[in-house]
Amino acid sequence: MAESVKERGDGSAELVKSMADKQSSLMRPAARYYSALKDAMVCGQGRYTLVKDVDEVENGAYDKPLPCFGCGIGWFSFLLGFVFPLLWYYATFLYFGNYYRKDPRERAGLAASAITAMGFSLLLLVIAVFRWF
Repeated sequence: MAESVKERGDGSAELVKSMADKQSSLMRPAARYYSALKDAMVCGQGRYTLVKDVDEVENGAYDKPLPCFGCGIGWFSFLLGFVFPLLWYYATFLYFGNYYRKDPRERAGLAASAITAMGFSLLLLVIAVFRWF
């Protein structure tokens, strides 16, 4: 229970319980533990200790640049696909093959290429249907 000392104007002190502490006996045990945990987290906000020094940042997977001039295979295939549409299908194959698990930064470009490949396929299908009939 969190109790605090409240000083009166005449110099004397009084021990005060908060309303939440008075009602904690009425709470279910799980709610009481949650309330105590929440209070501990709020009270200890300014007491963090550093595990590592800020200057000792490890080099992660994102420190090396992406292939294809730094924009990644997905975006490179997307942009160059307007000239060579087969690159969209190559990027779609990589996207469904979970290539982006090697580097998650590739996911957006590969997805954009897959969507564009789908649109291009639909456009080719419409053109083929109108030519056929």
